[in-house]
Amino acid sequence: MLILKAYKTELDPNNVQRTLLAKHAGAARFTWNWALNRRIEEYKLTGKSSNAIEQHRQLNSLKPTNFPWMYEVSKCAPQEALRDLDKAFRNFFAKRAKHPRFKSKKRGLGGFRLTGSIIIEAGRIKLPRIGWLRLKESDYLPTDAKINSVTVKETAGRWVVSVQVKEQVAVSE
Repeated sequence: MLILKAYKTELDPNNVQRTLLAKHAGAARFTWNWALNRRIEEYKLTGKSSNAIEQHRQLNSLKPTNFPWMYEVSKCAPQEALRDLDKAFRNFFAKRAKHPRFKSKKRGLGGFRLTGSIIIEAGRIKLPRIGWLRLKESDYLPTDAKINSVTVKETAGRWVVSVQVKEQVAVSE
């Protein structure tokens, strides 16, 4: 049986990598806040709001002129933030959660999710647009599993990576 499993471990980034991680987290936070504001404004004007795909198109059209700094980060960070906002609104309308809130730097740098070409080797992980990052623990993350996504978060000055993988598990009946 195929299951989703997550492995979480601490990163050991150098100063350049810390800056790149902070830029990715900032881009994800900015995208979330920008999209949430757009949805609120659209709802006030028309009674409807857009979804993640429409907002991604809007953001891509504004990137060259208004947000050229977003080209410094992986395209996945803002894209996944829009998907997360979509999920937050679905949970809100299904009465499983409160209305989505704006994200603030005061609650920490936050985090971001990446998909795509992620490579895991013993003691290190390669993330798109960031490169190879050392891990505090070696041989903890699986090197042979199918990687779904990677979530990177900063808490109390430490960067943590959570790797979601698909693994085959034997079912005993």
